[in-house]
Amino acid sequence: MGRGAADCNFNAIGMMNNRRQQRSRTGAPADDVQERVLEIARVTRVTAGGKRMRFRAAVVVGDGKGRVGFAVEKGIDVSLAVSKATTKARKHMITVPLVFGTIPHATAAKFGAARILLKPAPTGTGIKAGGAARVLFELAGIQDIVGKLLGSSNKINNARATMEALQSLRASSPARNKEVSAPAASESESKVSNGI
Repeated sequence: MGRGAADCNFNAIGMMNNRRQQRSRTGAPADDVQERVLEIARVTRVTAGGKRMRFRAAVVVGDGKGRVGFAVEKGIDVSLAVSKATTKARKHMITVPLVFGTIPHATAAKFGAARILLKPAPTGTGIKAGGAARVLFELAGIQDIVGKLLGSSNKINNARATMEALQSLRASSPARNKEVSAPAASESESKVSNGI
């Protein structure tokens, strides 16, 4: 009798593992998403029984084609914290609109005391930014951008401010570009007709 129960438990565990493998196969391909550990810190919580030590990992993931994600997780050991953060970052990836390898317009964002300014740059400029912002830009696939981190030097808050700035970007529509260029053309035509 005891043996039958053990076999049943073993089969249930085997079925769960099969489901996990099927889920990972049907999800997004893992080979096109790169991950980079931004920061690992040892954190402690003081409890009545003493101190409880954990590890905190901040991870950035991206596919280099305009999708990027960031997450922070804690775990008993470093590898557990990194794997948890990677999984969460993959679930919360955002799409960044790219125009010729740069962002469509300038933007700014704030998270806590961290502020960031982002500006599009001409082709060949490269990534002119430092710290956490640079890692996010590289994994998002942005080739030319100028970014300035202001305020805090906290990597996590800087990364979150950068994510908010990237999330606030809006792709420029062709109809809007025509509307902007149409008045400029009509002004130049009126100047020519007036003899200016």
